[in-house]
Amino acid sequence: MKIAMLSPIAWRTPPRHYGPWEWIVSLLTEGLVKRGMDVTLFATRDSITSARLEAVCPSPYEEDSSLDPKVWEALHIAHLFEKAESYDLIHNHYDFLPLNWSGLVKTPILTTIHGFSSPKILPAYRRYNGKVYYVSISNADRAPELDYIDTIYHGIPVEAYAFHPEPGEYLLFFGRIHPDKGAHDAIEVAKRTGMKLILAGIIQDEEYFKQKIEPHLSSTIQYIGPVSQERKSDLLGRAFALLHLIHFCEPFGLSLIEAMACGTPVVARGLGAIPEIVKPGINGWIVDTVEEAVEALKRISEMDRSECRSSVEKTFHQDQMVENYLRVYQRILEQERREERRPWGGYRVLGSDPSFKVKKIWIDPHQRLSYQKHKSRDEHWLMIEGEGKVLLNGEERWLLPGDSIDIPKGSLHRIGNPGDTPLTFIEIQRGMDLSEEDVIRLEDDFGRVSHG
Repeated sequence: MKIAMLSPIAWRTPPRHYGPWEWIVSLLTEGLVKRGMDVTLFATRDSITSARLEAVCPSPYEEDSSLDPKVWEALHIAHLFEKAESYDLIHNHYDFLPLNWSGLVKTPILTTIHGFSSPKILPAYRRYNGKVYYVSISNADRAPELDYIDTIYHGIPVEAYAFHPEPGEYLLFFGRIHPDKGAHDAIEVAKRTGMKLILAGIIQDEEYFKQKIEPHLSSTIQYIGPVSQERKSDLLGRAFALLHLIHFCEPFGLSLIEAMACGTPVVARGLGAIPEIVKPGINGWIVDTVEEAVEALKRISEMDRSECRSSVEKTFHQDQMVENYLRVYQRILEQERREERRPWGGYRVLGSDPSFKVKKIWIDPHQRLSYQKHKSRDEHWLMIEGEGKVLLNGEERWLLPGDSIDIPKGSLHRIGNPGDTPLTFIEIQRGMDLSEEDVIRLEDDFGRVSHG
């Protein structure tokens, strides 16, 4: 299995500090390579991987202001899709943009939806629904109008996070400095409890930082900026609790499982995917208000920090994530192998056993199948959409959606689509030979004539 892994290029893969999507892409890629998979990572040129690296963008555009994001996004995505035929599967982690290329290649595409930045991007996902495969990162982060092949939680290498059995002395906010993430609420909780608070993360909203965060900074409320991967485990593990008092529906919450892996419990608002991660009394508490967060902190010392780590090992380990994606890859490839493209359209096998086969067949506008007969099988056709022109033993018939027709063994027949929209029908084959060897083509628009 040859997999093309498309990572974002806002940050390096893996990121130096912030970059949750790139971090997950790296963990998945490295896990697949360890299992012997043939993976090519499409990322920035400075990315680090044991897979084969393909890159056109020299460095992350968030770290290099000379790079125009739109230009390099287009070049990056095009670079992969120009090589699409070399791979069995494309795994897209670049949001909706690569979907625009999906109709130009035959390689199946799996997109992990890492969250919806806005309802305004949903039309792009709706447009390609059913044509590509979608994975959600939590059950909460699913759009009702989309079809998903699975939900796969993020996973981390738990063993890489040092376990701290004893509670630390400070509260920790770890995430983007943005109103959505609730850093201002974390400050209010710290003031009410009298505990030290450390805020770590990139500043994503400068005005919010200046108005809501900076005026409160002191010796007990400290902002330390983004934290490297090397420092992360120590910072998370030495905290008394992680405060995650969000104001939006969190798609997942990677920092939560990282804190728990270190033994640090979480106090979080129960929005979005939070209830799928936080188990009250085991690895943290779910709250609605600042007041409830203050009360929850009084119960943190009751908790067994080893249970926090255990909850991550059971559900959010890197190995589980990799295995779950491998199963999805296999499902996609098995399904795609049942689908064949032809010059006139194509078909998908819906079910079969030695004596019958069910196909969904589509014929492109102004195309037709060969004029043929079968030596060993009968067929039954049920029209689904479009208008079909059927020639059966010299008699012409027109079939509309809902119409059906029997094609007896040995009869001469052909179906064509004279219209401007696709023609789709279900074909049920019955007989002892359902292979292509049973087809005798007398006339064919593509030169596939046989006699018998």
